[in-house]
Amino acid sequence: MSDPQSTTSYDQNPCGIHPYGGMNQRAVHKSAVVVSHEPMALNTFRLRMTCPELARQIVPGQFFMVRLPGLSDPLLGRPFALFNVFYDANGEPTDVDFGYVVIGKMTHLLSQCQPGDELEIWGPLGNGFPLPDGRPLVLVAGGIGQTPFLAVAREALRLQKYGDPVRNIEATPSSVTLCYGVRSSGYLAGLDDFTLSGLDMQIATDDGSRGHKGFVTQLLAKILDEQSDKPVVYCCGPEPMMQAVAELTASRETPCWLSLETPMACGFGACFSCVIRVKMNDRDWDYRRVCVEGPVFPAERLAW
Repeated sequence: MSDPQSTTSYDQNPCGIHPYGGMNQRAVHKSAVVVSHEPMALNTFRLRMTCPELARQIVPGQFFMVRLPGLSDPLLGRPFALFNVFYDANGEPTDVDFGYVVIGKMTHLLSQCQPGDELEIWGPLGNGFPLPDGRPLVLVAGGIGQTPFLAVAREALRLQKYGDPVRNIEATPSSVTLCYGVRSSGYLAGLDDFTLSGLDMQIATDDGSRGHKGFVTQLLAKILDEQSDKPVVYCCGPEPMMQAVAELTASRETPCWLSLETPMACGFGACFSCVIRVKMNDRDWDYRRVCVEGPVFPAERLAW
């Protein structure tokens, strides 16, 4: 297994998946104290917790498992992507937060947490997004899929650094755009956080209550057709949307990375509950674990 901070090139990776592939050997299992818990949108919340060990290591696109201590139902934790890292007065990373939608039993119980409560966490896990390389960067999010992109945008715009050792981008993207699509304006979450100098946000809603009326993929298609410099696309959201983005970028020969939201049980590759089919170098396919070899994969390698 390789370190998530590895700089191994894509072609050198024996699985042909991602230069950061492999479980983080320094992942921590800790109790974390809830610092704040607030609504972001309809049935959508943001929870911030203190865990310096996690805050110091995690990079954009990685995730962590969260479990409610003392409960056997649900017994297992749930995966949540990093939203952002927070620092103390001395500039030391101390807290992390994540966004979630109340859907099932775990998230319903999680929505009742109060500041001062303790949670069990395990992370950082997964690989994370590759560093920007100077080309235009387009982030495509659907539903709650915008949460990984706050850290991505802050890093790309040189507003914040992440990881231990710290990840340093060599070339700032010539432009950074976030295309964010939801069903209706009431589901738009965290818009104030994305008010960043240098970030162009474009919104799509299915019902036209805000921004473009239609799918977020229509915003992406317009950018790909009009932009003279070929961008790099990062995408996260519902699987049908990500598949549409993969097809769209493939037709434009545009590099694309997808952060999958596959359900998982353990988070460290033991249970094989989150496997997906990935195309191999010999044109065959094999299974790969989203929690270890992902959650970020090159779109062209996925066998939908």
